[in-house]
Amino acid sequence: VQLQACGGGLVQAGGTLSLSCAASGTIWRPNVMGWYRQAPGKQREVVATISEGGTTNYADSVKGRFTISRDNAKNEVYLHMSSLKPEDTAVYYCNWRRLGSSANYWGKGTLVTVSS
Repeated sequence: VQLQACGGGLVQAGGTLSLSCAASGTIWRPNVMGWYRQAPGKQREVVATISEGGTTNYADSVKGRFTISRDNAKNEVYLHMSSLKPEDTAVYYCNWRRLGSSANYWGKGTLVTVSS
């Protein structure tokens, strides 16, 4: 599975930004797609995940501000980020994993910078 993410950039605090990620290759099912992030000097952390059935999970720090969605027909996952804060600054990684197996893939990451 190859993952191609795009949509990062620079935004002011309080602004909005959307990320998208397309998966290609052999797409096994069922699977979960998600977004993780890694800020400078910190470990990578989960931001949000979504199953094929639409079940979502969010980190407490982004609940109410970020929305994850996916298009199963296109094998794409999206992250709409609003009310952005400087602490949201990080490299955001798209993730795809097959349920019930060790198959787990990462995109290259896209930088999101929120200025105060």
